[in-house]
Amino acid sequence: MRAIVLPRFGGPELFEVRDVPTPTPGPGQVLVRIMASGTNPVDAKLRQDGSWAGLQPPVIIGYDASGVIEQVGSGVTDFKAGDEVFYTPELFQNPHGTYAELSVVNASIIARKPPSLSHEEAAAVPLAGGTAWDAIVRRLQVRVGETVLIHGGAGGVGSFAVQIAKAAGARVLATSGPDNLETLRKLGADVVINYRSEDPAQVALRETGGQGVEAVFDTVGKNVPASIPATRPFGRIATILGVSGDISAFYPRNLTLHGVFLLRERRRLEEMTSLIERKQLRPLVERVMPLDKVADAHRQLDSGHGRGKLVLSVARK
Repeated sequence: MRAIVLPRFGGPELFEVRDVPTPTPGPGQVLVRIMASGTNPVDAKLRQDGSWAGLQPPVIIGYDASGVIEQVGSGVTDFKAGDEVFYTPELFQNPHGTYAELSVVNASIIARKPPSLSHEEAAAVPLAGGTAWDAIVRRLQVRVGETVLIHGGAGGVGSFAVQIAKAAGARVLATSGPDNLETLRKLGADVVINYRSEDPAQVALRETGGQGVEAVFDTVGKNVPASIPATRPFGRIATILGVSGDISAFYPRNLTLHGVFLLRERRRLEEMTSLIERKQLRPLVERVMPLDKVADAHRQLDSGHGRGKLVLSVARK
C-alpha cells in the first residue's frame, strides 16, 4: 500500500512516499481503507520529535481519518466490510498513523461517518472536534445563558468550540487575528475580538458589565494568566496546552483549571454526530490537498497561521 513515511524526525521535507506492507487486523480491530486524513498541530510536533510519544522512525504519522472498512478482525460484531467510519487513532506508541491508504484501528474507538459529511469533511472532525467537545461539554460544562471566552476561535479546535458553545446556549466571545474576524461571525460568535488591537480580557469585562465570563477556553497557549481577571469567581478555565506565567491570582478567585488531552472513544464521536446531523456543527475545512503534498500541509502547520483544518485526500482518483 502507499503511505507517507517519516524516515527520521525533522522538517517537512523528510516525508517520503513509499510502498509498505498492508497491515492485518487482529482481534477487536478493523482494517480501514482511508479516503481522507486530517492534519493537526500535534502531527507537526511529532514530525519534529515524536520520541515523547514513544515513536521511533521510520514511522507513519497522522491522527484523523475517514474511510471504509475493508476487513474486520475476530470478535468485531458491530461493524462489517463496507461500513463508512471516522476516527482518531491512538497517538502514543502507534507507528501506523493515517497518512496511508490502509490502517488498522481498534473497533472500540471508531464510529460510523456522519451521513451528511463527505470523507474530507469527516476527516477534519475527530481530533479537533473531540478536543473542543471535551473542553466545552465535559470539562467546562458550559450551560445555557453563560458567557464563554474562546481564544483562537478560527483555528482547528477553536472553530469547533465556538459552534459547540453556541449549541449549548452560551454567549460566545472569540478571538482571532484581523483576517479571521468574519470567519468567527459565520461560526456564530456573538462578539469577535481582534487580539492584535484589543485586549481580550478587557473586552470580556466590558461585555459582562465588569463581572467576567463564566468560562474560558484557551486553544492557543499563554492566555491563561491574562484570562484570570476576566473570569468571574468560581469560574472555569480550560487549556489544551501547558500553562506558563504567573497564575497566583487563580487561587483567591476560586477558579477551576482544566487541562484537556483527548482520550480516544466511540461515544464522543457519536455525540458529535448528533450535533452534525442537526446542522449545529460543521467542520471548517480550509483546504483539501493530495496525500503527496503532505509537506506543504506541514509547512502551513509550522507557520501557526490559517483557519480551520487542512485535509489530505488519500484515495486514488
